[in-house]
Amino acid sequence: MGFAEDHLIPLVDEGLGNSAYLVDLGDGRALAVDASRDLRALRAAADRRGLRVAFAADTHLHADFLSGAVQLGHDHGAAVLASAAGRRVFPHQGLADGDEVDLGGLTLRALATPGHTDEHLSFLLLDGARPLGVFTGGSLIVNSAARTDLLGASRTEELARAQYRSLRRLTRLPDETAVWPTHGAGSFCSAPPGAERTTTIGTEKRANPLLAAPDENTFVSRLIASLGSYPAYFDRLAALNRRGPAVLTATPTLPALDTERVRALLADGGHVVDVRPAARFAAAHIPGSISIPLRGTFATWLGWLLPAGDPIAFVTEEDQDLSEIVWQAYKICYERLAGRLFGGMTAWQEAGLPTSATAFVTPDQAPAAPYLDVRQTAEYTAGHVPGAVHLELGALAAHTAEVPGGAVVACGHGERAMTAASVLERAGRTDLTVLNGSPGDYAAAHGRRLTMGAAR
Repeated sequence: MGFAEDHLIPLVDEGLGNSAYLVDLGDGRALAVDASRDLRALRAAADRRGLRVAFAADTHLHADFLSGAVQLGHDHGAAVLASAAGRRVFPHQGLADGDEVDLGGLTLRALATPGHTDEHLSFLLLDGARPLGVFTGGSLIVNSAARTDLLGASRTEELARAQYRSLRRLTRLPDETAVWPTHGAGSFCSAPPGAERTTTIGTEKRANPLLAAPDENTFVSRLIASLGSYPAYFDRLAALNRRGPAVLTATPTLPALDTERVRALLADGGHVVDVRPAARFAAAHIPGSISIPLRGTFATWLGWLLPAGDPIAFVTEEDQDLSEIVWQAYKICYERLAGRLFGGMTAWQEAGLPTSATAFVTPDQAPAAPYLDVRQTAEYTAGHVPGAVHLELGALAAHTAEVPGGAVVACGHGERAMTAASVLERAGRTDLTVLNGSPGDYAAAHGRRLTMGAAR
């Protein structure tokens, strides 16, 4: 068994597309790298091995989740390791390029790898002089490199050039060095899909298309061309991570709310988020509520579509995991969670309160109407219904006037399309139908073929 099999525990957040890592240091202590504020999986892994987290290292000021390092410092006494250039205002050990930390037998060496962010560090794990692996955060990732536009369009190219130099530096490590990135498939911080979460320096030198670029300018143009949109909440979290998330001294919960409390919250400018499956929302929902089905990507759409400072009440099914709602919200600093509607939609309907419904149809039932595709641009260009109007879900609220009357709203399966319909319904559009299926299903049912490329 190798080091990774014996001592490295990857902890994958499928919804955000990120990996944290827990390293068993062999003496009852552990190193955590890029841990999220949602520490449930990390705590469970540490408890299984009887480990105390002695070190919590962050590769950069995360834009897509709140760091769990401060909480680990509070709960475990972990020493927080992070870039000195990040100007974090909470207690931590600030590291610069080349600084080393003795982990008790192993050594962690900081490597300055700017590009994804200015202050980005990679952490090289050494056994004596032998590299075991490198935690690359948002620098070198599987078959790509993380995005460089998070600090604004004016700095995107500058940071892409820094990313080029950082990747070249990392590829000077031995080919057998394991690469343990934070960002991966499904992350809005990275570009390519794929199943692999970890890699090696040698594999990336052979297979990474960005590393195959013949020169810096080609690398920069390829990287920038791969960048799509990203959730609105990304623009807030780096500053929050610099301050340090508030320490939680108790597990947050969702209190039960009666129908009058939910009505009052809506009347006062709060929001109702319905986390039930799309079909259940379609059948009956509270007018003005937003459908965001509870699944891995729940935090992404919550943070993209709703403001963080407004109170939120939730409509749930009896068997849904309330702690999952709470932790997905808290890991992106959505903390004004008023509670859940006690008794769900049954209680609302029994109180004689108004409800709305949304047509949710299979491809063969879909009417002959304009087709609105709310997927990401990369998905749309890979194959879409001819003549489709394309408006990404994340930008839809600002473009409601561009939605054709009576449109069929569609995504890849139906969940995002139902979310889109709820956003449009809240804006007064009640003439819409949601497709329960994929563009391919729709095209096949209507005797058409998907087309590729951007809208013209």
